[in-house]
Amino acid sequence: MQRALATGGVVRRVLQRCRGGGHGDGGSWFARGDREPTGVLFNETPPPPGQTRRWEDWELPYYATGILATIILTVGLNAKPDTKIESWARKQAEQRLREAGLLEDEATV
Repeated sequence: MQRALATGGVVRRVLQRCRGGGHGDGGSWFARGDREPTGVLFNETPPPPGQTRRWEDWELPYYATGILATIILTVGLNAKPDTKIESWARKQAEQRLREAGLLEDEATV
């Protein structure tokens, strides 16, 4: 019974937010919005002229991990063994045809 009441409260809060009563600024999730764009990416104040932006603590490990993962996946997926059933069946068929004398060896051609 308590779970049903808790779920009802969550639904009620979500519906209230959708109607516009859940935010401090009075807007809703579906409203057009009344904030003026600042023209600055992520609303981040630019550094003074002549200075560069300092990275946050999380940025270097985040970007390094992404680059390393891309390199490892690129090299690793290109170097993986061929395990398709079609490749195995082709090799078996070629071997049997060579043994039966119906297929010439690649070295003699």
